[in-house]
Order: sequence, then structure tokens, then C-alpha cells
Amino acid sequence: MVIEHKIKGYENFVEFIGSVDSKGKPVYIYYSGDKVDGQSWCPDCVRAEPVVREQLKHADPESLFVYVEVGDRAFWKDPQCPFRKDTKTKLMQVPTLVRWGGPQKLAGDQCEKPELVEMLFTDED
Repeated sequence: MVIEHKIKGYENFVEFIGSVDSKGKPVYIYYSGDKVDGQSWCPDCVRAEPVVREQLKHADPESLFVYVEVGDRAFWKDPQCPFRKDTKTKLMQVPTLVRWGGPQKLAGDQCEKPELVEMLFTDED
């Protein structure tokens, strides 16, 4: 079964990703707006999350799935947001789903398309 980690905020993300040992298995990162009362402030994230979670069944069962809350709307929209400025994340919109260390990336409404999400989870390259 895929191992899930939930991370809140940039500093916690940097600390986690710097120390994670995936034992060579894929690491998938899903960036979303912070949740308030169980739901993200980002409507695109609200629509995409159930699709991503459903398609996660196609991922290698030993992979890691990291759910990252990027902050509240004001923090995310700030052009100086560290998720936007970090050369490793290069995050331009939420939701975004990536395979860490690889070119696979879905952003915005692409995360709502089951066939694209499944392809990201099953792509070996």
C-alpha cells in the first residue's frame, strides 16, 4: 500500500524532502491549497483531490505519496511565495502533481483528468 505523508508549509516540506528515504521507489508530491474545515480554499484542488486519490491505486504499492499544503490563498498568491521561488519545486499553480526527481508533472485542471493522473502514476521513466 502506498505510504502517505501530509506536510503543511514550505519549511516542513523542505525538511521532509531533504530527509526522505524512498528506498529507490517513486515519490509523488501533490501540492494543494491549505484546508480549512476539511476543504481547500482552492476550488481546483477540491475537484482534483478525489481524482488523484482514486488513481493512486495504480501507483507502485511501495511508493510514497506526499500531500503538501502550500498555505492560505494570500500566502500562495504572493509572487515571493517560496514554493514559487524554489528552483526544485518551480510551482506555478495548485493543484500540481509531480513525480519527484522526474519530468512527470500535471498542473491545474490536468489533475482532474483520470487518464492523465493514472499515466503519471504508472510511467516508469
